[in-house]
Amino acid sequence: MLWKKPWFQLSILMLLAFVWGSSFILMKIGLKSFDSMQAATLRIGFASLFLMPYSIKHLKNLKKKDLKALLIAGFIGSFIPAFLFTKAQTRIDSALAGMLNSLTPVFTFLVGLIFYHLKFKGAQLIGIILGLLGALGLITSGSDISISNINSYAFFIVLATICYAFNINVVKTQLTHLSGVQITALSFFFTGPVAIAYFFTTDFQSVTHSPNWGIHLGALALLGILGTAVAMLLMNTLIRYTSAVFASSVTYIIPIFAIAWGLMDGEIITIYHLLFMSVILIGVYLINRKK
Repeated sequence: MLWKKPWFQLSILMLLAFVWGSSFILMKIGLKSFDSMQAATLRIGFASLFLMPYSIKHLKNLKKKDLKALLIAGFIGSFIPAFLFTKAQTRIDSALAGMLNSLTPVFTFLVGLIFYHLKFKGAQLIGIILGLLGALGLITSGSDISISNINSYAFFIVLATICYAFNINVVKTQLTHLSGVQITALSFFFTGPVAIAYFFTTDFQSVTHSPNWGIHLGALALLGILGTAVAMLLMNTLIRYTSAVFASSVTYIIPIFAIAWGLMDGEIITIYHLLFMSVILIGVYLINRKK
C-alpha cells in the first residue's frame, strides 16, 4: 500500500507543506476585502460544503465513542485556528505567519509527552530541535524578517499551533480506526454549519463595495477547498500511517514555501534563509528515519 511507503509519506508531506505554505498568502489576499472573522468563516464554510457529500456518506460510521474526538478534530484542529490565523494576519505579514507555524511540532511533542505518554526516539527529538532552530533562524535572519517584528498578534499563531498539537495527538491516539476521509468529513460536518451561520450575521453588504472583492472571495474559496478540506484529508490519513511528530513536521517545511511566496511579493531572501531551510530539512529527515 502506497501510504505505508516512506517515499510516498514524504511526498505527501511536501505536498501539504506547499499547500499550507501557500495558505498564508491566500489569507492575505482574502483579507483585502473581508475582515478576519468573515475570512475564517468563509474558509471553514467552503471546506465543509466541499466535504458535505463525504460527510453524508460517512454519517453511518459516526459512533458515540468517537464524538468527542471528532469535535476536537473539527473545532480545535480547524475551526479555532482558522480564526486565530486570520486575526493574526491583520497585523503581521504572511511569511512570518508561516514561520511561526513551525512551533507546532514542539507543542505536539510536549502534548504527547504530558497527556498521552507517547514514546519518542532520540533521533526524533534531535530532529525536532534542529527543525525548531532552523525555524527560529528563519525568523531572525534577513533585513525584513526579525524577532522585533513580532507583536502581540503573533501569540494568536502560537495558540493556533497548540490547537494543532492537541488535534494531531487526538487523531493519532483515538481515531486511527477511521480513515482520513471519515475523520475530516465527519469533523467538518459539525464545524461547517456553525461557520456558515456566523458568516450571515456579519456585514457582507459592505464587502461588495470593495474593489476586486470577487477575486478575494475566490482566494478564500481556494483556501477552504484546497488549503483546508483536501489538505486535512491528506493530513489525517498521513497521521494514521506515521507518527504524530512526523506528521506535524510538515510545519518545518511550510516556511520554505511561505518565503517563496514572499519573494514573489518583493521580500528579500538571503543566504541565511537558505542555510536555515537546510537545517529544517535535516530535522525532517531525522524525524522520519527508521533506525
